[in-house]
Amino acid sequence: MSVSLDLTHPVARDKSRDVLRSPMAEMPSLIGLSRAEMSEALVAIGVPERQVKMRVAQLWHWLYVRGVSDFADMLNISREMRELLARHFNIARPEIVEEQISNDGTRKWLFRFPPRGAGRPVEIETVYIPEEGRGTLCISSQVGCTLTCSFCHTGTQKLVRNLTAEEILSQLLIARDRLGDFPDRNTPDGAIVPAEGRKVSNIVMMGMGEPLYNFDNVKKALLIASDGDGLSLSKRRITLSTSGVVPEIYRTGEEIGVMLAISLHAVNDDLRDMLVPINKKYPLKELLDACRAYPSLSNSKRITFEYVMLKGVNDSLEDAKELVRLLKGIPAKINLIPFNPWPGVNYQCSDWEQIEKFADYVNNAGYASPIRTPRGRDILAACGQLKSESERMKKTDRLAFEAAMIAGHGED
Repeated sequence: MSVSLDLTHPVARDKSRDVLRSPMAEMPSLIGLSRAEMSEALVAIGVPERQVKMRVAQLWHWLYVRGVSDFADMLNISREMRELLARHFNIARPEIVEEQISNDGTRKWLFRFPPRGAGRPVEIETVYIPEEGRGTLCISSQVGCTLTCSFCHTGTQKLVRNLTAEEILSQLLIARDRLGDFPDRNTPDGAIVPAEGRKVSNIVMMGMGEPLYNFDNVKKALLIASDGDGLSLSKRRITLSTSGVVPEIYRTGEEIGVMLAISLHAVNDDLRDMLVPINKKYPLKELLDACRAYPSLSNSKRITFEYVMLKGVNDSLEDAKELVRLLKGIPAKINLIPFNPWPGVNYQCSDWEQIEKFADYVNNAGYASPIRTPRGRDILAACGQLKSESERMKKTDRLAFEAAMIAGHGED
């Protein structure tokens, strides 16, 4: 698939490497700071305390409502103040190494971030899926992953480091840049986006990494994304997916308040231990007890259970019956995911007829169980195919050829 790059975007092109460049400067960034942290940062550079509240409100508006990435564009702030801010802070976007566009409109970006303890710059992938009435952005929380789920190629890359709140938010900001989702920005010609409303209406923490192993940064980023005076995404349009970090599940509901998705994939501990090894630490009973205790859970705020369909492994009618039994009493939706193969994997996708039988049983038991249509396969942007080439320095480089996206989460 050819790469589509909009060179009118306000970043410079490095012709020697044929990439879009906008490296994050070494100066501290204002992006990802809470209002209190931003206030402290302004006081530290000499902004009079009587002005701080006003300046924070101005910066918040420009960063998260207008989407500017250059202090010079903050036109209601004096030149002297803009110059002071530019001497001390950075609000630049990350480097876009590559942008790919699928035949179905799915977009995948490869972003490069500074080393920040990793020894060298790191790369992650972010995926956008346009659907009827919504546009969903799949955001990464870590470079690599510690979970080693046996069916997921993303898990074959070892963890390099956590992403900062700034880096998590930057994925959303640059997607809105590229899709024309900020005021006075144009949507690229031919782009497939929702016909009305926001181009990025929903976000899912389902990219690289386990979000609940980076709880503090994910929390800070999602609270800024849902702030009503800024990016203003409804918490019902934000979904956090976990493989089952039980102690942090309740905190997610209490402290963040977004929708929850669980990567389930098996209905007994023996199989889940193999497919999702974190189950050895937090087995099914503990996981489902935490789900039942999730704050504000109701029929209008259901937990989504992700279930990848593996031929001859977890797709029998008996598995469907046990799934219904396990989830009894939990307001839930079950997303059935046709397995997306990757090089060297031993699993196969369940036959379509078997997937439909499984779905029919779960539906008849009273649970919505949509079968997810694979998206972005031609650019390796389908579920379970996310991976970057960032590794620990002692490892050899790998080809970055995968990305993942889970669509259909959150309110329409």
